[in-house]
Amino acid sequence: MGASPTRIGNERLRFEAARAAIWAGVIGLFVLVIYLAQSLLVIFGALVFAAMIDGGARLLGRALKIGRTWRVAIVLILTTAFFAWLVMFAGATISSEAAAFPSIIEKQLMQLFAYLRSNGLDISVVDFKSVAGSLTSGVGTVTKAIGGLFGGLTTMVLIMIIGIYLALDPNLYERGVAWVVPERHRDAFYDTVSHQAYTMRRLLAGRLVGMVAEGIFTWALLMFYGVPMAALLGLLTGLLAFIPNIGALISGVLMVLVGFSGGTEMGLYTIFVYFLVQNFDGYILIPLIAKKTVDLAPALVLSAQLIFGVLFGILGLALADPMLAMIKVGLERRAARFDESDNAERTAELGA
Repeated sequence: MGASPTRIGNERLRFEAARAAIWAGVIGLFVLVIYLAQSLLVIFGALVFAAMIDGGARLLGRALKIGRTWRVAIVLILTTAFFAWLVMFAGATISSEAAAFPSIIEKQLMQLFAYLRSNGLDISVVDFKSVAGSLTSGVGTVTKAIGGLFGGLTTMVLIMIIGIYLALDPNLYERGVAWVVPERHRDAFYDTVSHQAYTMRRLLAGRLVGMVAEGIFTWALLMFYGVPMAALLGLLTGLLAFIPNIGALISGVLMVLVGFSGGTEMGLYTIFVYFLVQNFDGYILIPLIAKKTVDLAPALVLSAQLIFGVLFGILGLALADPMLAMIKVGLERRAARFDESDNAERTAELGA
């Protein structure tokens, strides 16, 4: 049988052609990932939501010996009931506070501008008003979209629907993905996914505890002193706590600006509250959570947030931390398998 007309006879050329094909495949896959990035991010957001439901269902399973479907349903009903309560009993107060929020922020920014001008700092009034207008517009957007942290009602609905399906029977989808993995790598796949799922549940459970704690403590401390909009600031602080580093900074700035609207003493008190809450979160909650999940370097998390935030907006910003944790766990399990393989080879050599 004659050689194929497409066969490259030179071995060196075949090697180079194979290498070029691999690079072309990698580049093509990279382009495809970029093209599908938003959809992939929505799917990952659904995985995060499913992990929250799964964690709640597992927690209920310790006390209620009922089927998983019923436990998932209970978690969803309780979650829906909480948000219904939030809208019914707190919605009127918070919405009225949110309406006045941008004007207070703009007023404080203009007072800051006047203070800087009085101390000799030459700032254009037009430029400052433009910046202030942008900031207050952004604040108004945030307060109007409290329920849309992941951005966009359609995206949020998709995340919730896909997440509920995943939470109802996660093993079904795990087996489906494993089916396309080569058989010799399936044990490693199951091992990695198991550790990633465990870490995700722990990470999100700790995150939810931190959100509730920060929101309640902020609201209670601000209300105790009579700071305006304590309920709104507490809710914003709790929601923004889902985004480490950046969320705390945004909520702190808003809190201090509102505090100084009531005078210097109130402004200083809000600074005290901010540092108290953040120190409690940073030195008590986060270390306790990190011991049972994965400890991520703050600089690494912040860098990932900036990159994902620029590329994918608020959805990328919110999901940067969980995604970074999953990547780290995957790399750690891969390194652990290599170490186990090396140890097994050394033991075999010594035995021989």
